Amino acid sequence: MAFVTVILLFGLTGCSTSPGTGEEKIPSVIFIDYVEDETLAEARKGFVDALSSSGFSEEKNTVTLTFRNAQSDQPTLLQIVDYAKSAAPDLIATNTTLAMINTVKRIKETPVFMMVAPSPELAGIMQADNKAPSNLFGVYETLAYIDTSALLIPYLFPKAKVAGAIFSQGEPQSVDALKRIEETLKKAGITLIALPVSHSGETQLITETLLAKGIDVFFALPDNVIFSSFETVVKSCNRKGIPVVTSEAGLVARGALASFGADMYQWGFQSGLQAARFLKTGSTDGLQPEIVAVRKKVMNAAAAAQFGITPDSSFVYLR
Repeated sequence: MAFVTVILLFGLTGCSTSPGTGEEKIPSVIFIDYVEDETLAEARKGFVDALSSSGFSEEKNTVTLTFRNAQSDQPTLLQIVDYAKSAAPDLIATNTTLAMINTVKRIKETPVFMMVAPSPELAGIMQADNKAPSNLFGVYETLAYIDTSALLIPYLFPKAKVAGAIFSQGEPQSVDALKRIEETLKKAGITLIALPVSHSGETQLITETLLAKGIDVFFALPDNVIFSSFETVVKSCNRKGIPVVTSEAGLVARGALASFGADMYQWGFQSGLQAARFLKTGSTDGLQPEIVAVRKKVMNAAAAAQFGITPDSSFVYLR
């Protein structure tokens, strides 16, 4: 298979100078994305902005940043991780669950700062001593918020009886979130119909199949296939007059009606602040994986008008 990847290099310079010059070594960062997506790109931007706010920017020649994207291809992701291992940067940043899991499984020494990923427990990467990998840091999410996300459905659509979702069977956070949402909606008297999807090329067909089952609302899970093909989901749902509720704030800007979940930009920014602390001190002392700090309720103005919804003051209203 050809090694297909997207590489964004912003004025890269050498990571160090010759011994005896008196110049400081320029730290290097490799950022690994699993999929190209504008929602996930907000986390990447937050991470870079956090580094810059702490004095680490390529414009100031105080850091080198290498961005690589697997374009939703697992073999390519593994090649990128192997590249990162051989390149031996000062730290690695990972965006999404699969990028994080594959990186910490193959790289044991270089600090890894995660974002847009579940806790190590949910990701299934706890060590024999019941601890997270010793080189894993950054910011994770739990499923505690997902109940509130799912309950937006009966709150906004009290007559809804059936909700629908599609999910990637290979993504732990997607499967776990699906179980949690199903339990929450069941207590609210709503049945959840869920269909598996393997890759973004199947999204339209699976979504259309789901819509044919008579769902009242579509719930968009925290899932890489959803992220990479969300416009397809929204287009199909809009054509059938079915609203989309989600746990991902970034998807509201892309056409979903409403969400409760982590702010992607702030998620990346929070992880970036951790990474900057490491670059400043050269030590991981006091650092550990931490839960995402900023969640919010968001509503799309155009979608709200389409479905006759008037948001209350607890929602951030996107126009």
